[in-house]
Amino acid sequence: MESPPLDLALEPRLDGDTLQQWVFRRLRRSVMAGRFPPGKAVTIRGLADELGVSSMPVREALRRLVAERALVLLDNRRVRVPEMTARRFEELMMARTLLETEAAARALAVADSAFIARLDALNADSDAAVAAADTEAMIETNLAFHGALYGGRADNVLLPLIESVWLQIGPFMRMALADLETHYPVDRHAEALAALRARDEAALRRAIEADIRDGIGHLLAQLG
Repeated sequence: MESPPLDLALEPRLDGDTLQQWVFRRLRRSVMAGRFPPGKAVTIRGLADELGVSSMPVREALRRLVAERALVLLDNRRVRVPEMTARRFEELMMARTLLETEAAARALAVADSAFIARLDALNADSDAAVAAADTEAMIETNLAFHGALYGGRADNVLLPLIESVWLQIGPFMRMALADLETHYPVDRHAEALAALRARDEAALRRAIEADIRDGIGHLLAQLG
């Protein structure tokens, strides 16, 4: 029996996008935003039907996502999120911390008033999502804040590497948000913004490291 359809992330088709590019971007964003629940297998045909396309662009997009270790291909034309172990999760957290603290520190070079104002607005959106207990908006606004912080330069090298880690952790974000008030008592985004304004690299690195630790670190106990 066919599984219920996924609630895929919205992703507009941009001018010049091929169908394959749009399908890949939408499925990639859906994995990153946790729309593929851990343990749930989905079919190529089911995804194609939901996207309103043929199987071919979906198959190609899934092939690329398997190569990025975001999904695993099963032997019956289905895919699912890879199983997570405590050791693998700890390594992904370490990779996030190393990459994201460095990317944040490098953002100081482009952190003018307009850059910080944009982050302020994104953080306000994130705060509103938390206040409304809107899980989808919480995930999307968090991704938007971090993406804007790390992606300030057109020649950015670190953000694609960071996104490859987000792809592998994304399916577990809903678990991390289940008890947010207990594990995330301090607004680490606000700390990061204060450090940007003060041009304090050490404080900025500490804020991003704490944001990762407080946001998802408690899942290690569930996976161990």
